[in-house]
Amino acid sequence: MRITYAARRGSYYPSQGWGAKGIPPKDVRQEWLAEVRAIGFEGLEITASAANEPGGGEAEIAELRREIEDAGLPCVAVRTASRVTGAGFVNPRHVARHRELHLDAIRYARLIGAPLYATTLGTQVDPRLPGDGHGEPTSQHGSREARADDFERNARVMRELADIAADAGLEIAIELAQHSVFDNSWSVLHQLDLIDRPNVGVNADLGNLYWTYDVPEETAEAAMLALARRLKYWHCKNLLRVHVPGLNRAIFLQTALPDGDLDYRFLITAAARAGYQGCIAIEGGGGDELTRAARSVSYVKAILEG
Repeated sequence: MRITYAARRGSYYPSQGWGAKGIPPKDVRQEWLAEVRAIGFEGLEITASAANEPGGGEAEIAELRREIEDAGLPCVAVRTASRVTGAGFVNPRHVARHRELHLDAIRYARLIGAPLYATTLGTQVDPRLPGDGHGEPTSQHGSREARADDFERNARVMRELADIAADAGLEIAIELAQHSVFDNSWSVLHQLDLIDRPNVGVNADLGNLYWTYDVPEETAEAAMLALARRLKYWHCKNLLRVHVPGLNRAIFLQTALPDGDLDYRFLITAAARAGYQGCIAIEGGGGDELTRAARSVSYVKAILEG
């Protein structure tokens, strides 16, 4: 497997606030790339830009591609740009915009040389209602409350997008995530079977499985055993869960991979035994992200080499 970096921090002295793209501006980029490579990462995940956005022109993408490839950190995955509404097709109000997000990601991935794009099938939450965050008894737009037609609506558009991606030589990894019907192993498998395209699989982000509800629907181990053969990509983060049963809430603190509640030794072994040879994309999470990431890389390498 290949250990890659899904950066989220958005800060590298003296630059701040660039987290959305997962890569810093040009004035600090070379120093940052050298440090990321020295940690042991072998590639980057980058968020797509539309053609009319900063960083979205063909010349800009070509220059960024040259920089990261020269640093030994090619783009291994492009993710769709919206993390607010997700990129699903259950709500007709968002279908046209979300379809454009997918098309932007396909274009960006083709230009930057990534083999796949990573996306969600999420739906915008209402902050005035319960279930808009993590660790509650409910999760807005989750599979528990879904109708059969919700899965069908996603499948109809995703089949079209999968065919467009295949024509560009790309695969699609849909993220197991809260606020979507794609939020546990049974719903993931059901949705993938309805989409029924060989270039579409799962990004089994088991941290998302863990923090969706106050009490997780299933264990990370059970989910990985069910999903390992459908993996296309893999966001890896770890969490410490503090459950407050009297409030029906759980609070989650993000950690380096060896320090949280999820057993990545089991999970990596299960993925490997199922034949997965793709990316272990370590997600950042604030603070001194590079130091935390370095501990995660060392831990994963020890498992893979053991």
